[in-house]
Amino acid sequence: MRVLGVSAFYHDAAAALAVDGKIVAAAQEERFTRKKHDSRFPRHAVAYCLREAGLGLGDLDRVAFYDKPLLKFERLLETYLSFAPRGWRSFLTAMPVWLKEKLFLDRLLRTELDAVAGEITCDPWTKPFLFPEHHFSHAASAFYPSPFEEAAVLTMDGVGEWATTSFGVGRGNALTLQADITFPHSLGLLYSAFTYYTGFKVNSGEYKVMGLAPYGEPKYVDLILTHLIDLKEDGSFHLNMEYFDYCTGLRMTNDRFHRLFGGEPRRPEAELTQREMDLARSIQEVTELAVLRIARHVRTQTGMRNLCLAGGVALNCVANGRLLRERVFDRLWIQPAAGDAGGALGAALAATYGHAGTPRTVVAEEADGMVGSYLGPVYSQQEIEGFLNAQGYVYERLTDSELFDTVADLLAHEAVVGWVQGRMEFGPRALGNRSILGDARSPKMQSIMNLKVKFRESFRPFAPAVLEERVADYFELDEPSPYMLLVAPVQEVRRKPLTEEDRRLFGIQRLNRPRSDIPAVTHLDYSARIQTVSKTTNPQFYALLKAFEAKTGYGVLVNTSFNVRGEPIVCSPADAYRCFMRTEMDALVVGNCLLRKEAQRPLTADSDWRKDFQLD
Repeated sequence: MRVLGVSAFYHDAAAALAVDGKIVAAAQEERFTRKKHDSRFPRHAVAYCLREAGLGLGDLDRVAFYDKPLLKFERLLETYLSFAPRGWRSFLTAMPVWLKEKLFLDRLLRTELDAVAGEITCDPWTKPFLFPEHHFSHAASAFYPSPFEEAAVLTMDGVGEWATTSFGVGRGNALTLQADITFPHSLGLLYSAFTYYTGFKVNSGEYKVMGLAPYGEPKYVDLILTHLIDLKEDGSFHLNMEYFDYCTGLRMTNDRFHRLFGGEPRRPEAELTQREMDLARSIQEVTELAVLRIARHVRTQTGMRNLCLAGGVALNCVANGRLLRERVFDRLWIQPAAGDAGGALGAALAATYGHAGTPRTVVAEEADGMVGSYLGPVYSQQEIEGFLNAQGYVYERLTDSELFDTVADLLAHEAVVGWVQGRMEFGPRALGNRSILGDARSPKMQSIMNLKVKFRESFRPFAPAVLEERVADYFELDEPSPYMLLVAPVQEVRRKPLTEEDRRLFGIQRLNRPRSDIPAVTHLDYSARIQTVSKTTNPQFYALLKAFEAKTGYGVLVNTSFNVRGEPIVCSPADAYRCFMRTEMDALVVGNCLLRKEAQRPLTADSDWRKDFQLD
């Protein structure tokens, strides 16, 4: 059973290919086009998946799209009618696109796949398409690759067709959704409203709000719970739409919302004030409260011991960490591509198991079916050296042992290293194959990486990558976190006590005060977003961590995605070299090739790349 899944036309378009339920390939379109959050049909990602599997379109049994366009159109139409005459401008903006393209999605998909067939020279797709519902695609992406034979499944996002929150149960190859909350009442859109109001970009800046939250105080929690969301004990909720504009306009909040919180939204790129920090902390705490109540209700209703999560809200790793610590469920598994990109994978698996009835086998000794989320393109050593030689770039070719020892030494001396190995990650996190690495012990590393390498806001924290067997030595976490989707506290013994001077500081003033013996990955509240690294899943990254531990006694490194602000994570050696030369990284490793910055010629005829990338 060979199934291609596709997500597109909203944000984070992607393609995924499953063969008999095994995930063979998956990638976001942005990695190929270099346009962040690219929503166009994923021609490049589809072509990559087919090439990786050695298949043509005519060899496939199913092609599945991740939602039902007619249901989504129904929701849009009913929403506009319900709020008329408000929203007329938004209606006029949306309808031509729907009437020209999205309403006739079958025809559009066929046209796009014909273009792919022409590019890779294969037979066209001639069979019907499958259209699982949006939240069913999310649920399928969460349950089917999980390590559980049976589990409760919870999906939370902005909105699909109508649903914004859904839960159900998966057993074997059967998955059913039992209940949902529908638009316009949405936990994801509530969080996005505060993303917009604090001056960040909706659908990409939510993680900034999460990172900003520890700098603030929860001053507005009662105001949010009193005026914006009626949150019940069972986790059901109702938003007061008098404060929001996303149903009728082209903005998230309205004047009534602005009066409630004492002013207009922060302009993007304007200075952050204590108000934004307090707002971020407040909406984060409300979100955590809602997630906990929903999860407890799901546990009661399903009786399941295990929980699988997907949807954009499942990328809120602070809420995930709290859910784990409070042990609402015995075990938790989160889809690493929890957002819309993962919908492509969910559509493929929904067609495989739900439509075709393919038997599902959970292999006990494997952590899950995502193979570390290393599902993207890989470049051979021959291809890497061919590229470097053709361009005349200066590099050293090292054996594995030489490479790990040399790079560990560079990192131990506070070098910042770009690291490209194996297959590219699927999802929003770099997990050691398209990463920028640094020394977690360095009190300067967070500032260096934010300001000189990533070109992003100084307050944003960095994640630690830690040897799986050492995680409890550094963090209050006693289980794997391979996908950087759990936040946990740094161990008490590693923390540095606050000084009197520290206590007098507030807000952003508290940045760059070392809080532990691994300060580069310790956030303001002594927390960290953790990636555990397994020898089985990623032997090369594991070997580098072991080499670093042998030199320093620390089996932990800073790991951030290999990109600059506004740019997608790099895919190819060419992407990596260009990013390396545009930043103040000290060294680049691609395969077994080491490139030192001082040996390279300056880039010539480079574009004004900071204008090329849309800041998010």
